[in-house]
Amino acid sequence: MTSLVPYIDARTVEIHYTKHHQWYVDKLNWLIKWTEFENMWLEDIVLKANWVIFNNAAQIWNHTFYRDGLIPWWTVPSGNILEKINAKFWSFDVFKENLTNSAVWNFGSGWTWLVKNQIWDIEILNTSNADCPITKWLIPLLTVDVREHAYYLNYQNRRIEYVNNRWNIVNWDSVNEILW
Repeated sequence: MTSLVPYIDARTVEIHYTKHHQWYVDKLNWLIKWTEFENMWLEDIVLKANWVIFNNAAQIWNHTFYRDGLIPWWTVPSGNILEKINAKFWSFDVFKENLTNSAVWNFGSGWTWLVKNQIWDIEILNTSNADCPITKWLIPLLTVDVREHAYYLNYQNRRIEYVNNRWNIVNWDSVNEILW
């Protein structure tokens, strides 16, 4: 997949999904074989499983959501999401700075999310490891994967450069679809 270059290189995408993501899929399939979870939807497994199964299921969910939120060309937020951003953060630039700082300072391996909460407001949330917003009954709108394998081949320890470049490939149409 070269369509995300220069923001995310093809080798990183390949390793991210054929190694890391696939490992979670294979391990989850092995863990749930002949259990009550075998025929459940992934979201239900995330919400109901024990810690070992949860970690694998949630990483699959998180990685899939992350990948589905990428688009190989630059877009700008518009419509309902832009209205929500401006109402909450006063401007897109302030929002972008807040989410970027949150992602850069998210300690260790994890995820930074834009979510819709129970009162239909938006907020920024950091999670660690496999944790994800659906376990908190929040609706994820977009995410930045700050686990090292998402950026290290191309950016090494320059997480801020990765996060800043991530803005160039946000699928704002997808965010708007999820928002409403």
